[in-house]
Amino acid sequence: MVVSSRPSTVRFSPNTPVEAAYQFNSYRLTYRYEFPRKGRFQWGIGATAKIRDALIRLSSASRTEEKTNVGFVPLINFRAEWFAKEQLSIVLVGDALASPQGRAEDVLLAAYFYPNRRVTLKAGYRLLEGGADNDEVYNFTLLHYAVIGGIINF
Repeated sequence: MVVSSRPSTVRFSPNTPVEAAYQFNSYRLTYRYEFPRKGRFQWGIGATAKIRDALIRLSSASRTEEKTNVGFVPLINFRAEWFAKEQLSIVLVGDALASPQGRAEDVLLAAYFYPNRRVTLKAGYRLLEGGADNDEVYNFTLLHYAVIGGIINF
């Protein structure tokens, strides 16, 4: 296994176990313009300023190497909602952008249930993917999972 954590390449001994640790903390601030609802459809578009705090660590019995990085990632934000019934809608919402240095996508497709004006219940599928391809590191991660949640409006 090879990791490029410095200007030179670091090599781990072949046929030995290597443990990998990935930690990506993410802080976001989003502005999105919501267009007026037309019939059963509403959508919005905007921008997200993401601060990414990344750690990649590779460890074997004989050595440990790590790469840390804090950086700004601009993303395009989008949201589309189709109101199937009065209390039920399908929502696609996310942040995404790609460049030659890497990419990031965080997209949710969910059904929203509105039992009353203050409460929203949701269930759906979320895809979180991204990584970097540059002189220092090549690393991409794909996570996808089911989502169940709620929103309370005050």
